[in-house]
Amino acid sequence: MSFSALRAPVRRTAFSASFRRSELRSSSFRKFSTPPPAAKSNAALYAGLGVAAFGGIAFYLYTSSSDTSKEAATALKSGAQAAKVAANFTPTKEDYQKVYNRIAEIIDEAGEYDDGSFGPVILRLAWHASGTYDKSTGTGGSNYATMRFEPESLHGANAGLSVARGLMEKVKQEFSWISYGDLWTLGGVAAVQEMAGPKIPWRAGRIDGFAEHATPDGRLPDASQGAPHIRDIFYRMGFNDQEIVALCGAHALGRCHSNRSGYEGPWTFSPTTFTNDFYKLLFEEKWVWKKWSGPKQLEDKTTKSLMMLPTDYVLTQDKSFKKYAKAYADDNDLFFKDFSAAFATLMELGVPTQQFVSSEPWTLKTLDEQKA
Repeated sequence: MSFSALRAPVRRTAFSASFRRSELRSSSFRKFSTPPPAAKSNAALYAGLGVAAFGGIAFYLYTSSSDTSKEAATALKSGAQAAKVAANFTPTKEDYQKVYNRIAEIIDEAGEYDDGSFGPVILRLAWHASGTYDKSTGTGGSNYATMRFEPESLHGANAGLSVARGLMEKVKQEFSWISYGDLWTLGGVAAVQEMAGPKIPWRAGRIDGFAEHATPDGRLPDASQGAPHIRDIFYRMGFNDQEIVALCGAHALGRCHSNRSGYEGPWTFSPTTFTNDFYKLLFEEKWVWKKWSGPKQLEDKTTKSLMMLPTDYVLTQDKSFKKYAKAYADDNDLFFKDFSAAFATLMELGVPTQQFVSSEPWTLKTLDEQKA
């Protein structure tokens, strides 16, 4: 399943969506982030991560008995403390709220990009940066922000995400103390919340790694596949069927682009408003295979303006998936609750608990809430 950014034509729900749309946010800045130099050893890695890690992070130290691990732990502690003293600054929840606010403003600066919102592509960056986690090896996930490096940045599933990385680089220049991992996942939180979605619990503590930590291709969903592939991908991360279906609801937002994923079109009529419309449309519309030269995808028979990926349609065919998809189609509140929990888990994959700056996640306020 490619969580590509979408757009949407107008129809039945367009009027109600337009009112909600006026409350949402977007922006444009195209620039790759500058990768740090490759590390030569674990000790060099953790010493180099001192600057990235000092931002209020409860520094994560390896505690194995090996000399290498002890050396790495000492290097990390020394580097982190030196950076902290030099900066004389420990970010608080309020500082992260400021970063959130800047991201929310950028979401609304999209102009003519897609449907006037950068929210969907920023959400996709957070999703793809976190969805590479492998629970059996403990590799991947959001901790090292490895999509900054090739070849991971060039993986097919990440096509087009240079746009989102460029936007986040703009924020990084303003708040140099935040790690890329924290920045990107906080961007996903802001995108969901500013597009009328549920509150997403979030906490800081990710550190930035090097190219050697990048993940191999094939860890993200392939939209052309069926139920076995979906389960392989999500079970590898540690999710169950209910969480899989809930996370698929991110397709309420954005659109696919033929020059990126090969697929084309939006999933819903209100692609900048977070709702359960993705599930409702799956069951309410008649879906037929699109006749075109691109990859196999479905379109709604009535307007031919919406699309579904093969992996989306599987949610109506697989018995277990269908049960949850139908429940979310019938109950938006249930979808919001389950998506919030699953997405918060997704954003923390690959991050050692010791690194987080707080034992309990934070709930950050939307721009509208702060104005009120």
